Amino acid sequence: MDLPIVDLLDDEIAVGWLTKHLHPNGLQCPRCGRGVQHAREFRHTKRSKVTVYRCQRCQQVYSLYSGTVFEKRWLRPAKVVLLLRGISKGETTASLARELKLSYPTVLNLRHALQSNTQQAQPRTRLNDEQTETDEMFQNAGEKRNQTRRP
Repeated sequence: MDLPIVDLLDDEIAVGWLTKHLHPNGLQCPRCGRGVQHAREFRHTKRSKVTVYRCQRCQQVYSLYSGTVFEKRWLRPAKVVLLLRGISKGETTASLARELKLSYPTVLNLRHALQSNTQQAQPRTRLNDEQTETDEMFQNAGEKRNQTRRP
């Protein structure tokens, strides 16, 4: 069952959460690096409901999604939060696309971009332990339930 949870999430709360996690040093101009306090609100996008800023120093236009995989996508902040939540929980691309009312290729491309960024951010150093334990998880991928009986 797919729930329309995106209608229940507040965009203002999502903007605060995304700013904290996408821009840990604060939202800054991508050209000169000045903070959002040195910019003016330029406009609000209609589809994504995101504030676009213009830097007062270099006149660069930027938003919450600038410099991220969500740049040039018109997704509401609530949808982005739910998409990140769904991907981190391991939900399927098809169910996320249906629940968030996005196209399958859009969700798939964002998933691949996020996974690629995550893989690049992994440390390259070896673990200090001589032995490392892992949990095993078995999935029946492509296996048949019962063998067919031969006459």
